[in-house]
Amino acid sequence: MEEPKHGTRFWAGNIVLVIALVVMLLMGTLSQYLGVGAMLLWMGLAALGFYLIYTDK
Repeated sequence: MEEPKHGTRFWAGNIVLVIALVVMLLMGTLSQYLGVGAMLLWMGLAALGFYLIYTDK
């Protein structure tokens, strides 16, 4: 029986990166409400997404 090519962490990481992309596209509006927190949110989401992708086995 064949194993799946990509695991759950890989797909979760891709979903988190899509959310990070949306945050980046809305950065102007979010920075008005969150200030520097908007950039910190984006950096955290991007880091989490890459972490999930790279830890997928």
